[in-house]
Amino acid sequence: MVTLLMANTVLFVTKGVLLLMWQGSIVSLQIATNEGAPMIPIQEAHTVPGRGIEGDRYYFGTGHFSKEGKESYEITLIETEALEGLRRDYGCELSPLNARRNIATMGVPLNHLVWKEFYVGEVKLLGRRLCEPCFHLTTMTNALALGGLLHRGGLRAQILTEGIIRLGDTIRLSESQEQAQAIHQAQAEKVAQEALADAL
Repeated sequence: MVTLLMANTVLFVTKGVLLLMWQGSIVSLQIATNEGAPMIPIQEAHTVPGRGIEGDRYYFGTGHFSKEGKESYEITLIETEALEGLRRDYGCELSPLNARRNIATMGVPLNHLVWKEFYVGEVKLLGRRLCEPCFHLTTMTNALALGGLLHRGGLRAQILTEGIIRLGDTIRLSESQEQAQAIHQAQAEKVAQEALADAL
């Protein structure tokens, strides 16, 4: 495999195929200690697989959705471009802190990272599903966010490796997607088995 770096783009040449890959960055990093608590800006975050960001509400199991116990609540991301679009299209000002996502990104196509492995600095994450806006968010911010962030409210992700994420870190797609494929397949089989059990 040959790797070429060009501006904010990474090109991978593998098995004769040229893959164009984006490269973005972290512009804001924040946590909240419990449900409803204000988001606190931080310079770096310790990620723990199966738990979340050390010090965050979901790490402690005190987040609004913690009772669901899903991997997709370990860490959340949102595009600063989406927040700018919310301001432009709806006249609604929402800062990265008020958006209540752990990471605000620039130059990252989050909607395309569902069931994709990607790196945030040294830490590998797996996009699990879109982080659609909910009524809980609107009660804490602005009712316009419900429609204004529809399909651009960010990404819920699972932490695959322990490490430190830092403000300004690069975000990039992983060259390997084997773990993502395996987890996705296991999830699909689990859903199918549960559906079969309910039908019996």
